[in-house]
Amino acid sequence: MERILVVLPHPDDEAFGLSGTLASHIRNGAHVTYACLTLGEMGRNMGVPPFANRVTLPAVRKLELEQSCRAIGIQDLRLLGFHDKTIEFEQQELLDEKIGALLQELRPSLVYTFYPGYSVHPDHDACGAAVVRTVGRLPRSERPPVHCMAFSKNLEQGIGQPTVIHDVRAFVKQKIASIQAHRSQFQVPELQGSHKPSDKELADRFGTERFWVYPFVD
Repeated sequence: MERILVVLPHPDDEAFGLSGTLASHIRNGAHVTYACLTLGEMGRNMGVPPFANRVTLPAVRKLELEQSCRAIGIQDLRLLGFHDKTIEFEQQELLDEKIGALLQELRPSLVYTFYPGYSVHPDHDACGAAVVRTVGRLPRSERPPVHCMAFSKNLEQGIGQPTVIHDVRAFVKQKIASIQAHRSQFQVPELQGSHKPSDKELADRFGTERFWVYPFVD
């Protein structure tokens, strides 16, 4: 059985770029552990119309994350308890210790995270940096490949074309359910309003997921 570890900083990070891929892995028999660093408690959105506030948002987002995981089929959710929007300031040793413990426990055959330096949000970059730093310390024979999401505008000049492209059109239903689970943060024009997108429109918009394999250098 393939063992997959996903390490991302916020609830909903999994939804847009990774949920179809994870649903596909799970359909093929993989066991997925999703380690979410924070509860996204500093998120600006409170729902439309608002139904959360600064006090209740962490609990709301935890429930949304659990619902998203059920929609995808994720079997194992770990909440690591770090603070939202502070990952870049956390002690590297503490981050690395938490991630290293997961690697030791799970012995994953594949890891997903963000590509450090190319993922727009400081928490994304710091999370990805911690993952590749920790995985990179493993002996080459024990080191799982790390597939990274990236979004910045300078991808072509920096890391080039994606090295892994997944057709997830067969899993768009699970992907949409994952996105919609995050109701407090949900602001997707294609899925709002009176126009109901066709299956083709949904497949065109959400049916491809792209990753960059991190190039470890010993």
